[in-house]
Parts: sequence; structure tokens; C-alpha cells
Amino acid sequence: MSNRRAMLTMTALHRAIVRLTGGRLGWSIGEMRVIELETVGRRSGERRRAMLTVPVEEGDRLVVIASRGGDDAMPAWYLNLQAEPRVGVAEQGGAVRPYRARTADPQERERLWPRAVAAYRGYAAYQRRTERLIPVVILEPESPAAPA
Repeated sequence: MSNRRAMLTMTALHRAIVRLTGGRLGWSIGEMRVIELETVGRRSGERRRAMLTVPVEEGDRLVVIASRGGDDAMPAWYLNLQAEPRVGVAEQGGAVRPYRARTADPQERERLWPRAVAAYRGYAAYQRRTERLIPVVILEPESPAAPA
């Protein structure tokens, strides 16, 4: 069952809160910070942005969860980064910084998933709601290309 409409509505409300408060609100949810992930559309080639929570941080690595609220379909942003793992991350309306995204391998997922659930128990409910294994995504900063 798809909850696409609900997810789009929540994202629009989230963006509206950020915009209406001049960025004073919306960049954290509970203890988790919020980032704006920029991907390249796998079909359109256009830049796409998604607001995501970061339940786990390891140094400069950020971990996000491709839950889509427990929907059976993968989030579009996840499909996009599978096609093009070079992504951008912006925080609190700041500049987009280059990152490389990858799906956690089974051992990493086993270690990171409980930490994500500890940060937000809803992830466990989302996993029970769907038959797909919800991906754990690791975002690692990239150094900007050095001038030639």
C-alpha cells in the first residue's frame, strides 16, 4: 500500500515551516537533526531535494533511513542515489556540500539499525509495516575536486 500522498503532504508542511519561520524551525526533530538531501533524478536528470532526519552520526558520516513511512515502495530519493551516488547535503539552508551515498552492507545495517530505532522508535513500526528491508544509507563527505 502506498502512502505517497501523505508523504508529499508531510514534506510540503515541513518545507513550509522552515520557510515561514525563516529557518528558525524545522532543522531538528526531537534529538535528530534534519538535512536536505539533493539527488539527481534517475529519469529526469533534474536536481531533486528531500528533507530527511539523521538518526545516527559517526564523525562526519551521516546515516539516513529510506523508510518512506513503512511504504512498500522505495523513496524516490533512494532510487536516485542508487543511480547516482554523488549527492549534496545542505543543513539549515546553508550551501550544498558534496557527499557520496551508499547503502549499508548487512553488517553495517545490523550495527546501525538499532541505533536508528533508538533515536526514533517509528522506524521499527515502519519495518513491521512493509515486507521490504528498509535500507540504511550512509552519507560520506567528499572533498570538492581540486582545481586543475
